[in-house]
Amino acid sequence: MSKPELKVSFEFFPPKQEASDNFWKVITKLEEMKPHFVSVTYGAGGTTQERTLGTVNAIRERTSLIPAAHLTCVGAPREDVDKVVRGYWEAGIRHIVALRGDPPGGVGGRFVPHPEGYRNAADLVRGIREIAPFEISVSAYPEKHPEAVSIEEDLAFLADKAEHGATRALSQFFFNNAAFLRFRDRVFARGIDIELVPGILPITNFARVKEFAAKCGAFLPPALAQRFHGLDQDPETRNLVAAMVAAEQVDFLRREGVNSFHFYTLNRADLVYAICRVVGLGEQAEAA
Repeated sequence: MSKPELKVSFEFFPPKQEASDNFWKVITKLEEMKPHFVSVTYGAGGTTQERTLGTVNAIRERTSLIPAAHLTCVGAPREDVDKVVRGYWEAGIRHIVALRGDPPGGVGGRFVPHPEGYRNAADLVRGIREIAPFEISVSAYPEKHPEAVSIEEDLAFLADKAEHGATRALSQFFFNNAAFLRFRDRVFARGIDIELVPGILPITNFARVKEFAAKCGAFLPPALAQRFHGLDQDPETRNLVAAMVAAEQVDFLRREGVNSFHFYTLNRADLVYAICRVVGLGEQAEAA
């Protein structure tokens, strides 16, 4: 029996001017995989607002890809956020990844809503829905958001976002597949009507991923650390191991009924492209 069709999406951050040539090489390479959509991040406090919009518009004009624009509400009044939302719609963008955003100081800092702004991601989702009928994706944390008291609190927030109109949740990256599957079961048990898509982060730099994981509460299995031990000065072997690890993760989750994956590309094509080929997406894309 053949496996159900595999769907992938890719996340990019808007490039600086000096990196734009390389960015378009990455986009062209990954376009071959025919992703369901690609998303472009939005800097803390809206610091990349113009570059995000410019990048999304350029992707629409220069490629066959369907872009989604990220949006956060940290440190901004509702009026300013709504202006961005209307600008997205007028530019022809129909998909927003709506996030609360990290507080000043990054993950782990204390979030304080702007006195005239949106209170949280669910409030932002509702505000977007009142402006235009966007497709809205949000975030999910299989191992609990660093600021949440418990998984149950996280689930309540996710339910709130779904009730306000979000239809897809893109998960934080993780390496503990069992934790994701338990979270999926809890989402289903609570009757939360949302597509849960696992976020996959290929490991290009283990020390940096370890730092990211510590900030966002993602568990790093000791066996995973062992596989990358001693490879800091051996990028070729490290990339081979990274591709193998991510492909194994995708294959494992597919056997558990997961068929959509969101890749955090870090604006690199090599690993993500290789992983997609290993799991059979290249053949599927060519057939399409």
